[in-house]
Amino acid sequence: MKKVKSGIAASALAALLLAGCATAGNGPVGSGQVGGAAPDVAGSAAARRFEAVRHSPPELRAFLHAMPKGADLHSHLTGAVYAETYLRLAAAENLCFDTKTKFLVAPTKAAPCGATAQDPRPAAAVVIPDSTLYPMAVNALSTRSALPVSGYSLHDQFFATFGRFSAANDATGDLLAEVVDRAGRQGEQHVELMVSFRTWVAAGIGRQQPWTGDLSTMADRLTAAGLPGLIPQARADIDAAEARMRSLLGCGTPAAKPGCGVSVRYIQQVSRTQAPGPVFATTLFNAMLAAAEPRVAGLNFVAPEDNPTALSDYDLHMRMIAEARRRFPGTNVALHAGELTLGLVPPEELRNHIRKAVEIAGAKRIGHGVDLMYEDDPQGLLRTMAARKVAVEINLTSNDLILGVAGKDHPFPLYRAAGVPTVLSTDDEGVSRIDLTNELQRGVTEFGLGYADLVGLARTSLEHSFLPGDSLWSAPGCASVAATPSAGCQAVLDRSEKARIQWKLEEALRRFEREAAEGRV
Repeated sequence: MKKVKSGIAASALAALLLAGCATAGNGPVGSGQVGGAAPDVAGSAAARRFEAVRHSPPELRAFLHAMPKGADLHSHLTGAVYAETYLRLAAAENLCFDTKTKFLVAPTKAAPCGATAQDPRPAAAVVIPDSTLYPMAVNALSTRSALPVSGYSLHDQFFATFGRFSAANDATGDLLAEVVDRAGRQGEQHVELMVSFRTWVAAGIGRQQPWTGDLSTMADRLTAAGLPGLIPQARADIDAAEARMRSLLGCGTPAAKPGCGVSVRYIQQVSRTQAPGPVFATTLFNAMLAAAEPRVAGLNFVAPEDNPTALSDYDLHMRMIAEARRRFPGTNVALHAGELTLGLVPPEELRNHIRKAVEIAGAKRIGHGVDLMYEDDPQGLLRTMAARKVAVEINLTSNDLILGVAGKDHPFPLYRAAGVPTVLSTDDEGVSRIDLTNELQRGVTEFGLGYADLVGLARTSLEHSFLPGDSLWSAPGCASVAATPSAGCQAVLDRSEKARIQWKLEEALRRFEREAAEGRV
């Protein structure tokens, strides 16, 4: 698979790389990061310690793991869970592992797990202690040990895992507990997890309505067919999942785990590979749910962008989102767009997905954006995104695995040099066998990011989260982040959840600075 080429000379790319790293930090003009109100960290004890370990991967990993982080804004809940957890859940639910298809499957009376010694569907509980079957299952449910082979790429392996572990992903609270606690242990303040509460029911309503192509009329019909009635059910599902999560994490007890301190919001998913009726019904329902339920922060379209249906219906999908936003003007939209590269699709398919996501669907954040320099007028697109402050969720390991795009072939520094807000995120940390710390480390080793750059990225992630309320940096009195906020700053903190989470990050950074000064980092 060919990698992304920027379309500019190598010398110019090198200059942009350096410019992106040099300007990122705390947000000087042109960086696209949080503005100058944020406290400067250049020359701090933590920055000096970072420079001392940046060329020692083991020490750098430990430093970055301990470093306070902002938000992971691009994370699919089911893809964030590790294969080992799915096997444990499968064993608890008495599921089988089909060694031929590599799927976790439910047994039936006619076909129980491991009915005979030669049965290719042993019970998951049997797989776990087996030294041959266990690594086979872990590899099948993730990209561990996956190598491209003729007819089956890492791209295909990556997306195949979701179907393989789907039989074991109904325990949403258990999944949340793992992912949120991992975030807490790395010092993350906030996560926005892509989920699918009651979306399958909404899709079913969409299948029942004859598709006319008139979006306004279809929206009225779908609403009358029962979409609003799914909202209480979705809320109940969220309540149950969060109660289970809090129980597993011991929240509110002396034994509470780090995940209890992480702010959590949900981005409802729409599968872009379905027929128009189900896609539009799910889109409309997700906008309704976000308007009614504060824990649901927005919506996103998911599934492979190179899927034939996703490609052929792309323009229609953007108009669907626009119609949903017209009816529910406060809907936050984050869209997978530009998760493509030359060789994966014909060149004609690389020309305008990011632009249409921004200009038609009104996306506030773009996920991946890898094919940037294949777009028509990429420099104009960069100017538009910078002016509108449309953030790009950068998923370095995912882009490497799925698209073969990494290092100097990645447009990450081009976005930064153009002043487009950028954040580092994980995409599917369980499938990819990574965590957010790993993505920061790749940012350092592949793009030369410094400590000030990483702090700037953390601040930007919270600035462009879908948390409600004013930014901390909207109040001049908050700039010093003193131990006791000024009256003006306290007023912002009192009324804004976003500002409170941002303040929490700044407090964590001050503690980290003290630890670095005392030699404890």
